[in-house]
Amino acid sequence: MRDEEWIMVRRPTVADVWNPCSSDSTSRPLKVIFNEPAKYWTDALPVGNGRLGAMIWGGVASELIQLNEDTLWTGVPGDYTNPNAPYALSEIRKLVDSGEFAEATAAAAKLVGNPADVYQVLGDIKLEFDDSHLNYDKETYQRELDLDNATVQIKYTVGGVEFSREHFASNPDQVMVTKISGTKPGSVSFTVYLDSKLDHHFDKPKGIQFSAVLDLKISKGNGIVHILDDSKLRVEGSDWAILFLVASSSFDGPFTKPSDSKKDPTSDSLNVLKSISNLSYVDLYAHHLDDYQNLFRRVSLQFSKSSRSVVCLKKNQESRVPTTAERIKSFQMDEDPYLVELLFQFGRYLLISSSRPGTQVANLQGIWNKDLEPKWEYVYIPFLLFFSFNLACVISAPHLNINLEMNYWPSLPCNLSECQEPLFDFLSSLSVNGRKTAEVNYETSGWVVHHKSDIWAKSSADAGDVDWALWPMGGAWLCVHLWEHYTYTMDIDFLKDKAYPLLKGCGLFLLDWLIEGKGGYLETNPSTSPEHDFIAPDGNRASVSYSSTMDMAIIKEVFSVIVSAAEVLDKNEDDLVKRVRKAQSRLYPTKVAKDGSIMEWAQDFQDPDVHHRHLSHLFGLFPGHTMTIESMPDLCKAAENTLHKRGEEGPGWSTMWKAALWARLHDSEHSYRMVKHLIYFVDPEHEKAFKGGIYSNLFAAHPPFQIDANFGFTAAVAEMLVQSTLEDLYLLPALPRDKWGNGCVEGLVARGGVTVNICWKEGNLHRLGLWLKNRKSWRRFRLHYRETMVSVNLSCETMYTYNGRLDCVNTYSLL
Repeated sequence: MRDEEWIMVRRPTVADVWNPCSSDSTSRPLKVIFNEPAKYWTDALPVGNGRLGAMIWGGVASELIQLNEDTLWTGVPGDYTNPNAPYALSEIRKLVDSGEFAEATAAAAKLVGNPADVYQVLGDIKLEFDDSHLNYDKETYQRELDLDNATVQIKYTVGGVEFSREHFASNPDQVMVTKISGTKPGSVSFTVYLDSKLDHHFDKPKGIQFSAVLDLKISKGNGIVHILDDSKLRVEGSDWAILFLVASSSFDGPFTKPSDSKKDPTSDSLNVLKSISNLSYVDLYAHHLDDYQNLFRRVSLQFSKSSRSVVCLKKNQESRVPTTAERIKSFQMDEDPYLVELLFQFGRYLLISSSRPGTQVANLQGIWNKDLEPKWEYVYIPFLLFFSFNLACVISAPHLNINLEMNYWPSLPCNLSECQEPLFDFLSSLSVNGRKTAEVNYETSGWVVHHKSDIWAKSSADAGDVDWALWPMGGAWLCVHLWEHYTYTMDIDFLKDKAYPLLKGCGLFLLDWLIEGKGGYLETNPSTSPEHDFIAPDGNRASVSYSSTMDMAIIKEVFSVIVSAAEVLDKNEDDLVKRVRKAQSRLYPTKVAKDGSIMEWAQDFQDPDVHHRHLSHLFGLFPGHTMTIESMPDLCKAAENTLHKRGEEGPGWSTMWKAALWARLHDSEHSYRMVKHLIYFVDPEHEKAFKGGIYSNLFAAHPPFQIDANFGFTAAVAEMLVQSTLEDLYLLPALPRDKWGNGCVEGLVARGGVTVNICWKEGNLHRLGLWLKNRKSWRRFRLHYRETMVSVNLSCETMYTYNGRLDCVNTYSLL
């Protein structure tokens, strides 16, 4: 063959070799849809690039774009130690030992500290259009968030002219972009300005300072820009206009006082604008799509109740596409599986949009927050609007007794491991402050973190009621995520350099925190079960006792992780590992109460609220792994009884924890009941506390809005479809066959670094695809589907496909 006859062939992809459905299959659009502007904040649509967030209201005559930046917090680095704590600790332990639990609870107030600092708002972009827009054709109005391209689009018609706005937040270029256009030349006219509720001053500021800068471009040839009152820009007669919003702060890490920061937020913001000054809108959008879709398109999911096809679209009898709010309202009747798909992918969208390498962790609201009342001020720069000030005032912080952890549950199984990086950066900072807290407050080695933290990596107990504030297991729970990251990615460098040092410090604290108890057991004292009280034997209400089931479950999990990590890293002879192994057999066991449920405390105390929202005593079942159907069937039966006892009511995050717990028990009926229970419409004017639900924009409700349930929903659905250990892969373990009878999921990840594709028909496994992408040349797994178990060997960069009987029918090289 002559040289000119050679043909270059690209490397095969998974899409080339995985085609379980018919060739004419069509993906359903993943869009959150409205037919009117937002009336409430929870009608607005979120965009974000991990650091910058915005809520788009979609008004016609006037538009509101509410802004957030993830480093805008109150406060300064704090002292998270209390020299008097050891004396209080000794007193509390004596009271607990003597059975005076109410008195111990009262004394424990001496161990709580100062309140955590809080997340702030950035400001608003406000757009005002001329009065003709008041008479827009309401039938033409469309507002949607397209999850596939992370873009909000608004369209409507005024006098025969169609106007459109596109909004996206670019991670690679660190800019929020809005394009406004009309189908008639010269039809775009509006006024734009920046506003903020934040108070400000420049007299020796101590807090974080920041700048937000708004740039503007209009079409060449048509249009003019006026400056109004040194504070607003007026565009007239343009074909289109593009707004660019950038923002920066003086935050320079949790250990640097803002007054000592060398960062200049105004200069930083202007430098970002300069870096994109030669990029067109098309360039910016292409960068955005390439970055975002590289993450989002890793996983696809389709459900159907139809027996005709996995991808059969349900025909709408109306010509109009139903709004998302309408679909939520009808879900309790039609149980539309397409809405489940949308919510699943919405969780992935929110994680990509609120947590990226280099950003802060996603907090209770991700990065989206509206609540502040103080004053504002801005200063004008030619064709730029900018404001800069010092922070003061109020909103949310990471809660470590379930909420922050749940935020990151979907990151690994749903193929977004990069989005977990901020969690580990945060954990590293927590360990620094936590070492001081452990040494001074508790006279232990290692490091400790409690229930609530903030951007300054607060490690001490927060100010507040003892039943939630005094809980020194927050850091230990977060450490479980370190091992999980390794098991999904098989990144041994991460395990060696990042995870193990943190695990070691956590292990040292736990070993010192455990004290000799009754019956030869090691116990924790004081101990609480997060946010829950009990009735003590003397009839008094209390929250402080010893060895709560959650305490012991977390310690068992961390100790197991340390031992497993040591085996991988050849550290079995380390003194820490020897001490951990010795302590494991002496940890207080999980017990079953008289009513057959898991005991929440070491004693079978009376529970004043059996329907409490927390499932703390079931940690060992999920997200932990120390309680499994195979190894502990009796305890799993007790866990089932516990779930029945707790009931189905609760806030959104609690409902999703229950869904995941039922899935881990391979109970598809009850897991699905929890999924269904979450999907009911929440009217912002008639919210019911602790009842959960979904707002019209798909934000999950506590109420109010808390993002954890959105992430928990995505993780729970993934858990219903795939479960794994490093040696076992469970296929469709909690699939509700009558609800999602046909379906296909592609791109989920299992432990061991296995990517998983599954298709099923009429509730039965139809086709399975597996491939490894880690450095190991091969791995051995046991595949489990119902009563069938098959052992397989998987080689790296090879895709294996199996039929419904788990027979390998094809292998394809991906090299």
